[in-house]
Amino acid sequence: MAWIVSNARVLASIEVARTPRERAKGLIGRDGFEGAFVIDPCRWIHTIGMRFPIDVAYVNASGEVIKSSTVGRYRLPMPVFKAKFVIEATAGAFERWGLHVGDPIEIRS
Repeated sequence: MAWIVSNARVLASIEVARTPRERAKGLIGRDGFEGAFVIDPCRWIHTIGMRFPIDVAYVNASGEVIKSSTVGRYRLPMPVFKAKFVIEATAGAFERWGLHVGDPIEIRS
């Protein structure tokens, strides 16, 4: 199992989308999600076909959160070109975890 870690704190277990098919599908078709979903590489997401709103954190190549937002269903936010990967979670998760812009992120197995 893999984990997302920030400042030596484990924030959540993660599922990582690595193949083009996994990245394209993301969380579409799910009724909810526990933990975090990482799409690597990724600079742009959408929530068309999603059944719930999500929190999205864009992380750069240095492992720093450069943008974070809550995205409602059926939305098409702007791409974040400096992002290397994104972290998605059920809306409200980042607040519970204390995840903010500027936080360092590590993915650990």
